[in-house]
Amino acid sequence: MAYANTSPWNKTGTTNLGALDVLRIRPIPARADDIQYIIEAQYTHRPDLLSYDLYDTPKLWWVFAQRNMNIIKDPIYDMIPGTTIFLPQKDLLKKALGL
Repeated sequence: MAYANTSPWNKTGTTNLGALDVLRIRPIPARADDIQYIIEAQYTHRPDLLSYDLYDTPKLWWVFAQRNMNIIKDPIYDMIPGTTIFLPQKDLLKKALGL
């Protein structure tokens, strides 16, 4: 089964029984031009909404946790107002993911 480039499971293979194999983390490297962002109330526990507003798709919700691994341990419940995170630039992120 092939997953879309936007899926965090894109690089994860399958076993010979067709089940997902071990997740292969797709790192989102830090760049000097990443945007420093303070999470606003409307995105509380909703990384999918922030992804949609920034990247035109809710499917890149997982990028925030991957880019901010030292800040976001839980990609849903650590999305709380006032938390400062770094956001990859849209064009560079899409290029890195092959979108």
